[in-house]
Amino acid sequence: MNYERLEHCPICNKESFKNFMVVKDNSVSKESFVIVQCDNCGFKFTNPRPDEASIGQYYQSEEYISHTNKATSITNQAYKLVRTYTIKQKVDLINRLSAKGAILDYGCGTGNFLAACKKNGWQVQGYEPSELARAQAEELLTQKILNASIALETIPKESFQVITLWHVLEHIHTLNDTFKKLVQLTKPEGKLIIAVPNADSHDAQVYRENWAAYDVPRHLYHFNQATMKRFLKKHKIELTEVIPMKFDAYYVSLLSEKYKSGNTAIVKSVLTGLKSNNHASKNANDYSSLIYVGKKI
Repeated sequence: MNYERLEHCPICNKESFKNFMVVKDNSVSKESFVIVQCDNCGFKFTNPRPDEASIGQYYQSEEYISHTNKATSITNQAYKLVRTYTIKQKVDLINRLSAKGAILDYGCGTGNFLAACKKNGWQVQGYEPSELARAQAEELLTQKILNASIALETIPKESFQVITLWHVLEHIHTLNDTFKKLVQLTKPEGKLIIAVPNADSHDAQVYRENWAAYDVPRHLYHFNQATMKRFLKKHKIELTEVIPMKFDAYYVSLLSEKYKSGNTAIVKSVLTGLKSNNHASKNANDYSSLIYVGKKI
């Protein structure tokens, strides 16, 4: 196992940060990891962290639902039940934002979203590093899925009207280099759609170190609205819209309650999710997870 320590903030490049919180990996290794916060811009990130060659073993769990179509727990069954509805919402969103054309889903998992896009008339391409998830996506889509960063470099620049990253950006070791490539692959005036957890949400404050969306060490970065806006501006992407993912408050609370107490506690989790969404509706849109819509300038 090899670890790496970041010496510079990934957003503002400053060298001064302090420990914010120690969080346990509850789903795989049971190790603890430190989340630090930049003294300059406030960005939170896991540091130190497993390097890119070592991180794979932290995804080796049937509980990691985005890499499998199995539903092995109540929480994962709930996730799959909601997924059908949210995929329709996502397709409706891209249809509202852009005329149909080419779309890249970076970190496409088992390919369910891309399958819905393809059925809706989009030309689809996916990127997925997990061998298991990629195999399922290729079977579902009956086409090849990209699996190496070098493959992105073979695609002509300005190839896609829309590029999506559904809960993916927080996993990318080479954050700025990869995002720069994705921006280059986007057509002028094209859209980048990024969904990430929101570390300023009410459920994050309730569960603190047990908040499931910290998901260390798989989640390398922990955005809020301010740091995401700063990140997009750095890459010359205009933020045009911020959209709540209201179901995430319930799913994250279910997992968080299990981490905190050892029990699923469905009623308590649902109430926490409801309170989180209600709080966000009155406090700057700070939902458990947010979709950021950016336009290439």
